[in-house]
Amino acid sequence: MTAPPGDPEASSIAATGRFRAPLRRVTATRYITPLREGGSVPALVDADDGRRYVVKLRGAAQGARALVAELVGGEIGRALGLAIPQLAFVDLDPALARGEPHGEIQATLRASAGDAPNLGLVHLNGALSFDPAAATPVPGPLASRIVALDAYVTNVDRTARNPNLLWWQGRLAPIDHGAALYWQYDWDGTAAAANPARAFPLIRDHVLLPWADDLEGAGRALAVAVDDGLIDALMDELPDAWLSPLAAAPTATAQKQAYGDWLRARRDAIPALMEEAARARAVRV
Repeated sequence: MTAPPGDPEASSIAATGRFRAPLRRVTATRYITPLREGGSVPALVDADDGRRYVVKLRGAAQGARALVAELVGGEIGRALGLAIPQLAFVDLDPALARGEPHGEIQATLRASAGDAPNLGLVHLNGALSFDPAAATPVPGPLASRIVALDAYVTNVDRTARNPNLLWWQGRLAPIDHGAALYWQYDWDGTAAAANPARAFPLIRDHVLLPWADDLEGAGRALAVAVDDGLIDALMDELPDAWLSPLAAAPTATAQKQAYGDWLRARRDAIPALMEEAARARAVRV
């Protein structure tokens, strides 16, 4: 099933492969509703580019670090060829908050307005939640790539209880990478302190692990996708306003360097991460 001509969603989950365009920056023109499925309560908005976005808010309880994880995890996944919804920076006018009757959510919207952007994912209209108990099989190479991505970025939130996967137009779209890079919430700002070679034992709970029968191949593809050019581009795009000072990295520039160093060192650990995932899979199947 394909999107009709002129549908703005037609390229919203197109894989970027080796080419990656910079994230566009849009302005929300209409606030529709909060989405209460997750803890972050993102906002559904229409934007001035004619698209509808699910917006992760900078002023939410998780703070801007969750947006860092969303951008890094999402864009690496797209480079790996996964059908992750297209991302964009989204500006909010505080006046939009007047359309929200809930006081706490209204305050979050106001805290997310201003010069610093939020992060939006193109809304996949008509998408259906992935049900691990359903009979629909997931191809082994696809499952393996999603497992590889989540092991690489330490995403703890892709379990049977909360898969964060959508079926849309016949493709499986991973969403919501805000729980990745979990180490950044207790971090001094150096790559070494984030331990890029660390194991990721929580991969044993990954919802797609039983289908992931090509982890070695997925690891090789991931190592190719996460090249220095992609890492540099992602660090260049991280808004300085998302990076509050840390003990060993008081400036945004220093933090971007540390994030980039972690991603490069983590790339060297991919073979060990895939071996860890294969051992966990052997126990489950």
